[in-house]
Parts: sequence; structure tokens; C-alpha cells
Amino acid sequence: MARASQQMTRGAYAFWVMVFFVFVFGVVAALYYATRKVDYVWRWYRVPQYFLYKEKAEVRSEILGRVQDIVRNGDNALIRVQGDGQTAQYTVPTKDVRVDAGDTVYPGDVLGVFVRWKVGILMQGLWLTLKVSLISILLGIVIGLIAGLARISSNPALKWSAVTYVEIIRGSPLLVQIFIWYFVLGTVINTLLAKNGMAQLPPIWYGVASLAFFCGAYVAEIVRAGIQSIHRGQMEAARSLGMSYPQAMRHVILPQALRRILPPLAGQFISLIKDSSLLGIIAIRELTKATREVVTTSLQPFELWFMCALLYLVLTFGLSMFVQYLERRTAVS
Repeated sequence: MARASQQMTRGAYAFWVMVFFVFVFGVVAALYYATRKVDYVWRWYRVPQYFLYKEKAEVRSEILGRVQDIVRNGDNALIRVQGDGQTAQYTVPTKDVRVDAGDTVYPGDVLGVFVRWKVGILMQGLWLTLKVSLISILLGIVIGLIAGLARISSNPALKWSAVTYVEIIRGSPLLVQIFIWYFVLGTVINTLLAKNGMAQLPPIWYGVASLAFFCGAYVAEIVRAGIQSIHRGQMEAARSLGMSYPQAMRHVILPQALRRILPPLAGQFISLIKDSSLLGIIAIRELTKATREVVTTSLQPFELWFMCALLYLVLTFGLSMFVQYLERRTAVS
């Protein structure tokens, strides 16, 4: 009887696995059928060029003069241009030389061409999204840890400051905060920097600041809840052993709280990666803005938006796997 029950369980599992794949196939087939009805032509073969492509670059003369000689050495050729009191040298592929010795060249004339690989706009947007998200997460952890500890402090100045910060940030939309950082604080800061003869900060750093402070408010509440979930006796035992409050917090409370707050922290960081798509409104070409620009020029909305969603999935899934690895490590230790 037990074996028959086990066989039924396996059969039911296989059945529902089949149901899942049939459902996924049905969704894909329905989408394809719908696109055929609106007369849309899929062009997936054009998507790779937005990640990596070959560019034909031209080597142009910078001076007015005569081609003194062309020294060919294997695949490359060295072109020497002798001008009025000046000499310039250019290296181009041997097979792509466009001038001969003795030719007169003017500034801007093409001496040769070569093909080089360049990173496409989607790859640039993906890298910028990853960069902004990583910096914002690290800063958010620092801000959140400090605010979380201040949140449970007995010092009223620290506690009330942390509460004010958390409530203001959590009580207003991220989009509004990005506008405030860029148009208000950014204008004030850059004006002061310009008046003092210093370089102005680019928009990306105001975007990072808005994301970091937004993330820090939620991390602060996660840290506060994690610390308060540890039994009060842990702190009392550590203090009875002669530890100071900072030592007890560092060596006893925080390591235990870390194991409990990793899952909600992972969820917050995943949300931050997706929230970085809002930075396109302040002229930061992250992944979503890069995709929007490509869609505008290529008229391929279906392929490119699916690819954009897939790239975000890769980022968030990778972060999720990393956090699960940290959970296993902390559980073992």
C-alpha cells in the first residue's frame, strides 16, 4: 500500500510538471499567434548587435603634408606624414591603407580604416545598472546599519533623527526623491562647487545617492527588527562577561541578527535593482533607458523589451543565488 501511494505521488508530480510546461508553451504560442495577427515580424537576429558589434573606424590625418613613406610590417603599416615643420605617424592595418607614398594629404583625409569590436548600447546600460545598483546597495547597507542602531538607541537625539529619516524616506515615492536629489540638491551642490572653482558632480551620483538613502531607510527597519528579535538575555549575558555595549553588539547580537535579516535584505536589494530603472528620468542611460532608445530607432519593441526583462532577471536571480549562498555559509558557521 505504501509503495502504491508513493507511485501515485510520483505520478501526480510528473502530471503537474507536464501541466506547467504545457501552460508555458501555451502562453508562448498565444503570444506568437497574437503578434501574427497584428502583422509583427520578429527580428531576433538583430538583437546581438546591441550587445557587441563591429565598427569600421577611420584613421585620419591631423596635419597638412605629404606621405613620406609607408613601412609595412606584417599585418600593420606605419604611415609617416611630413608637414611644414612637423611629422606625424599613424598605424593602420596593411590591407586597409588608403594612401600611397608621395601623396599630399590634408587634415581630415582618410589614411586607412580598421574594424574593431565595440560594446553595444544594451551592454552599456546593463553595466551602468549593475554599477549603480552595487554602489547604492553598499552605501544603503552602511546608512541602514547606522540608522538601525540609532533607531534602538536610548539617546533621544539619535533615535528621533533615525525615526525622522526613516519615516520621511518611506513616506514619499522614490520618483519624487530622485527629482529632489537631482533638481534641488543637485542644483545647489553643483552651484556651490562651480563658485568655488571645483568640478560639478554628474547626474549618476545624485541617482546613486537617492537610491542609497531610499534603500538605507528600509535596511534600517530590517536591522532594527533583526536586532530586537534576539532575546534580551543575550545582551545581558554578554555584558555580564565584561563586554561593553559596542562589543556585545558586534560579537554577539549582530552575528545572530544577520542570519535572520538576510532574506528580507535580499528582497530589498532585488527591489533596488529594479527601482534603478527610474534613473532614466534624469538622463542616466541605465538598462531601461538604453532599451527605450534602441526601441525608438529600431522599431523592435517585442524583442527588446523581452530582452530587457531577461537581463533584469539575470541580475536579480544572480543576487538571489548569492544571498542563498551566504545563508548557507552563516548557517554552517
